[in-house]
Parts: sequence; structure tokens; C-alpha cells
Amino acid sequence: MQTRSAVAPRGRVVGAMALVLTAVTALTGAATATATVAAPADSVSSAEADPPVPVLSWGPCTGPQDGFECATARVPLDHRRPGGPTIALAVTRRPAADPARRTGVLLLHPGGPGNSGVDFARNSHAALPAALRDSFDVVGYDMRGVARSGQVECWDDKEYAAAVDAARAVPGPGAVHRAVRQGADFEAACRQRSGGLVPFVGTGFNARDIDLLRRALGEETLSFYGRSFGSYVGTLYAAQFPRRVRAMVLDGAYDPRLYAEVPYAYDAAQFAALDAAVGRFLDWCAGNAAVCGFGGGRPRQAFDDLKRALDANPVITASGRPATGYTLAYRLMFNINAGKEIWPYLGEALRAAQARQASFLLSPPSPASFDFLTVNTAVECADRVYPAGRLLLGALVGAHAASAPLLGPPIGLGPPTYDHNHAPACVQWQADRPSRYEGSYRAAGSAPIMVLGTTGDPDTPYQDAVALAGTLENGRLLTFAAEGHTAYNRSACVSALATGYLATLTLPARGTVCADEAPPEPVGRRAAGLEVDETRDVIPVLR
Repeated sequence: MQTRSAVAPRGRVVGAMALVLTAVTALTGAATATATVAAPADSVSSAEADPPVPVLSWGPCTGPQDGFECATARVPLDHRRPGGPTIALAVTRRPAADPARRTGVLLLHPGGPGNSGVDFARNSHAALPAALRDSFDVVGYDMRGVARSGQVECWDDKEYAAAVDAARAVPGPGAVHRAVRQGADFEAACRQRSGGLVPFVGTGFNARDIDLLRRALGEETLSFYGRSFGSYVGTLYAAQFPRRVRAMVLDGAYDPRLYAEVPYAYDAAQFAALDAAVGRFLDWCAGNAAVCGFGGGRPRQAFDDLKRALDANPVITASGRPATGYTLAYRLMFNINAGKEIWPYLGEALRAAQARQASFLLSPPSPASFDFLTVNTAVECADRVYPAGRLLLGALVGAHAASAPLLGPPIGLGPPTYDHNHAPACVQWQADRPSRYEGSYRAAGSAPIMVLGTTGDPDTPYQDAVALAGTLENGRLLTFAAEGHTAYNRSACVSALATGYLATLTLPARGTVCADEAPPEPVGRRAAGLEVDETRDVIPVLR
């Protein structure tokens, strides 16, 4: 374990253009923010706070017999109408291995939005330390609109495949107009195919579902681990039900105010963080040419050349679909999250792509990807209100893409997919947003909440974790000085401190920084863990 107390972490490298753009978009968004302060749900009227408690009838799960049991929870579709129509949520749990030491329930919430919480709990259980597996019932659920809990449908697989297969890493003239048009098409498809569901998939209602699950499980309080988007879910749960939090770890945290209230500024920071992380990888390749094996000492130029070459002459994959420069950018956006230890593998994959050979960076998004990406867009459009206006939309989408030259143009100007390019759909979103949370994020009166931030995080910028810890009345920041997305089980130091907190409520000293990042590992050492499936979210096994 390596820790430093009260030591400032290294800063992110952000270009002047990105800083200016973030400031401009912050001012633009702040002028239209609409959040209002609301009382925590612990104290709202009984008519609103007491919908029927779900009845959980536990039974065997389909699939592997891994010790988990499954049930279905019926919750209000519209929490403003507790007695109205319901939606069925898939729930799973594995009882504490040592009943005599049982502490309560540990709810695991995945990233996304769009990842299955049932799969996250089942796939992550073995990676949890024995101290947690022994003393907690480990619980997961598919949130409303995801997988087994009423999958949101917008574009069908054929429409989505056509859009991503036509996308390019260097989009060319008319790209901003095309992105805006595709955002409108996607929004119209959501209304047509899921119009009765999309108003209700926002995170404010998702958090209320969790409290109904708590009550159904017979618990007075919950322990909670949420990563990436799951950190925002946890934030809103604590905001609405602060006295129901026993312990909470929010890993790869969102700045909730920027995310929900100033979305253009949030997007600008995400573009900057992603490009900075890819840039640090390519700079490492330049200084470690023999280990990286890509670019012959000029990896940035080689990367740009490779994107253009694949755009001009795509590799036709075994499925018959093209792998373009857009495909390369899309895959790198997710795989860069694994941190410094896989950098040599990324170099090897880029070299294979150069040679037009099989590479995990040349795998087009699949139908399972489309399910994930559909929810990712729909939930964020339900959560966030962008300033209106197509002129502003076009100007800022174009500026965001230009501010991040490595991946900004393909990701920002492509069809609706992941976090960075939701503005074209969300600005044109016509569905009501009754499930959007509008209130304070302080979680006043809650137990201490641990916030984990990784200094080089490409997906949820480190400053978001700093902001969240400062926003929460009882937030405690734990910093991981490293590359990659999230920290738990990527650092023995972080995991020991977070596990100790979940198990015994013991917090680390303020200002603690863990500095035990895994170094780049030699190619060939790893037999598994390099993913081409961005829908599989799992707590990694501690190395």
C-alpha cells in the first residue's frame, strides 16, 4: 500500500482552447439551469413517500448456478402516482457467506447508464474481498429501462448499424449538420418506440426505486458501491434519502451540478479528459517505441494517418461489417479506461490495425452495444436540460469536437452513442422529464460518503470527484494518482481503504493519495481482460 496524506495530485494536461471552451459553455449552461432545492424524500408527505413496498419472491436464477437468487420488484412507473402503473425490475442477491457476521446489504451499481446491475453483481462478486462477501448480502438490479427491466428501444439494430458503419474518424464537410439531423432522428425513434417509458427513466426515479428495494429487503439502511454513472445514482439516493445511508463509496464520480444543470460544460470537460488520456498514451509510445511498437517514434502522426487510412479503405470484419477510423476511435475511447498497465496491448492492437490484421480496436459496435448505447442516451436526455437552440447546438458541438483533435471529431460528430455526443439528441428531446432530479446534492444529515477520484481518468474527470466531495455535506475524497477509469481493485491501497470503510465505517485521513498504479505490463502476460464488449461492466480482480 502506498499512500501520501495531504499531497496535491498531479494535474491534468488541458489545452488553453479546452479551458476557454469549458468556461464559455459553463456560462452558457449556467444561464439556463433550472434546478430547485427540494426536501429529502425522507421528509416529504406520506402520500408521495409511501408507494406499495414490492414483494420479493426469491428463486433460482437462470444461467450459471453461482449462489445468487433472483426476484422481480414491481415499482411505480411514475413516482408521482404511487398507485398507478408499475414497471418490473429484475433483482438478484447472494446472501452473506458468514450469516453470523452479517452486517446488512451491499448494493452494487454499475456504470453506464445502460449496464446491467444484475450482471454487474454476479460478475463482480468473486472480485470482492472476503470481508465484504462474508458480511454482506450482495445485491444488484437492472434499473428501469435496462435489459431485464424493460429495455428502452429507439433505433433498431439495422438503423444503428447503418449509422455507425457510415461514421468516419475524419467526418468532413457537413458533419455538424449530419450530427444534428441524426440526433433528431434518434429522438423521434425513441418517442415512436418507447414513448411510454422514456419520460420515466431518469435517475431521480431510479434512486426512489432503490429505496423501495431497501424496504423490500427489510433493511433500515443500505451500504452502496457505485462506479461511474453509478456514482450519480448514489449521489441522488443520498440526496433524497440521506438517513438511509449506512456507508457509500462513489467511484469515478460525477460532478452532479455540472452533469445535470450545465451539460455543455460537463461535455467539454469530458472531451478534454479523454483526449488528454489518449495523448499521454501516445506520448508514452513516442518515448518507449520498442515496447509500444506503434508509430516508429511518431505515434500521433501515425494515429492520424491510421484513422484516415481506415476511413478511406475500411477493414471488412468477419461479420461483413466495415471497421473504419470511427471504429478505431470508438474502441479506443473505452479501452483507454483500463489504465497504464494495458498501454503495450493498445500499441500492439494499433500496429495490428495498421497491418489490417485482427485487432480488438477494429470491432464494430454490436447489437448488445446498441442496447447499451440507447439507454445511455435516453437516460442522460431524461436527466439533463441543455439550452435550447440549434444554432447554439451546432456551434458548441463543433467547438467541442475541434477542442479534442485525437478523438473529438469522430466521437463528437458521430451518431448518438456514448456520453460525449448526447447534445444533438438531448437538445431536441421532446419527452417530458418528470424523473429528472431537481434539488440539493448535499445529502444533509447522511453518514460519511467516500468519493474515489483517479487523477488521469479519461471518462469522469478527476475534478468531478473533487467537486462532488466538496458538494456533499459529509463527503471524503480519496485520490488515486493514476491513469484509467475508476479506482477500486485497480489499487491495493484504494481497495484496502474503501473495503475497510464499507466493513467498519473507518475513514482514511483527509487528503490521502494512493500512488500504487500498475506499470505497463509486457505483452503476452495477460490472458484475459482486454475487452471488445463495452457493455460488460465488472469490478476487476485486484492484481
